[in-house]
Amino acid sequence: MSTARSLSLFFAAGALGGLVNGLVVWLAGDLGITHALGVAIAPKLSAAWLYPRVVWGGIWGFLFVLPVSLRWLARGLALSLGPSLVQLLVVFPLQARKGVLGLDLGVLTPCFVLFFNASWGIAASWWVRGTSGR
Repeated sequence: MSTARSLSLFFAAGALGGLVNGLVVWLAGDLGITHALGVAIAPKLSAAWLYPRVVWGGIWGFLFVLPVSLRWLARGLALSLGPSLVQLLVVFPLQARKGVLGLDLGVLTPCFVLFFNASWGIAASWWVRGTSGR
């Protein structure tokens, strides 16, 4: 597969993963799951909220360039650790001012971040596998 084609595939897979991730985050909040477990993550579903997740998901999709020799599910889960670490160690403490690991949002926040980003990795990896056989 050509480089441009591979990069296009990885961005599209990541964007799909971003859409899935955004919907999972919203659904967990909308159903009250996060609140019931003491985590203050319950966004309103809107284009303005979802759009950055799709775009950043696409950018994170470029992680699929890395030569990770795992089955598609394990590969998606492994690559989802990248965005999880950035969310927990950079975005929450430095940009959102929600404390290290986002603990100001609740003690279980890191678990939810790992779960939500796993949905990104699984969806993106599934798309890469289904469209390229990788």
